[in-house]
Amino acid sequence: MYALSLGVQNIKTGLPDPVYALLSGLNAATVGIVLLAAVQLSQKAITDKLTRLLVFFGGAVGMLYTALWYFPILMVVGGLATLLWDLRVPHKLATPIVQKFTRRRQRNIDEPSQDIELNPAASAESSAQPEGSEPRVIPASSNLPMRLSSGLLLLTAFLLAFIALMITRGVLHPLPLTYSLFANLYLAGTIIFGGGPVVIPLLREYIVSEGWVSPRDFLLGLAIIQAFPGPNFNFAIYLGALTVANQTSLPTILGAIIGYVAIFLPGIWVQTAFLGVWRVLRGKLWFRYLLRGLHATAVGLVYTAVYRLWQIGLLDQESQSGRPLGDDAWWVAVTATSFVGGRWFGVSAPAAILLGGLMGVVWYGVVRGGRRVALGGFRRDGSGAC
Repeated sequence: MYALSLGVQNIKTGLPDPVYALLSGLNAATVGIVLLAAVQLSQKAITDKLTRLLVFFGGAVGMLYTALWYFPILMVVGGLATLLWDLRVPHKLATPIVQKFTRRRQRNIDEPSQDIELNPAASAESSAQPEGSEPRVIPASSNLPMRLSSGLLLLTAFLLAFIALMITRGVLHPLPLTYSLFANLYLAGTIIFGGGPVVIPLLREYIVSEGWVSPRDFLLGLAIIQAFPGPNFNFAIYLGALTVANQTSLPTILGAIIGYVAIFLPGIWVQTAFLGVWRVLRGKLWFRYLLRGLHATAVGLVYTAVYRLWQIGLLDQESQSGRPLGDDAWWVAVTATSFVGGRWFGVSAPAAILLGGLMGVVWYGVVRGGRRVALGGFRRDGSGAC
């Protein structure tokens, strides 16, 4: 990805029309691949009507507003929703109201009324565990080597470092660009939950919206990284190098290192800390309830990524910041081809991306070539003389 950033730095502002057609095809195919990833993640995240609603909530509400704090808040709301629901808190609050309404209704009936005694505590206890889930028995051989105290110490240090980083970023102005870049990517690496595609809307929000990298260069790198193996987190290396190249005179390798460290450090830190804490938390039902909502809402954010990439996927000389792919039906067909090929015909992501680029070049040859033929015939007739 760093080598790719070196090449993109030397690309001129204006590109030949065939190149824009190629990039638009790559972008359209990428949208189809990300949509496919969203559908596949949804199938794993949706376990009941509530998680289905949270996937919809994350996708729909995520499109409505843009801010650094917005996505984390949505995910926390989703996690609390499943936690409260699985702990039967709404049911406990509603039980007295239902009982009161039932008794009032029975008084209006001449027949003898028989009140049904409800035991909310027993109901909550019996319903708190999903069907088919028994208390987990952890084999002794599966116990992790780190002690609980060490894990809690690492988690506390992580939270303090995160809070200090965010407060410094929000209070002190102006800050060096390298610090802001590290803080934004560190935030993205901290709140990522649910798989690689979830990182796409966050990176676009925290890098492109800041004006550090152009939408064209973002989409170009995104299309190419989809065609290569490796996690989407590597995209941060590309964006970090481009940010430093576009905004400072520092060596671009510094931006690549910042991007790599900032995006991967939170996950490594938290994972190491959880080696000690997980032994306790993995048997707690409330923790599993919380993760269920976080995961579902994070998957919904992938649909937000699909929408936002769709809105800027079509590139040409006049719209280098991108415009909706729906402006031309051909690009809709490219997106559909990528999705259908991967969903039902086993087409790999790299093959789908390359096919999208080829379809973009075909579009240019047919549309622009047809215009030239028509224009040539028009002039030969003599009726087009100016």
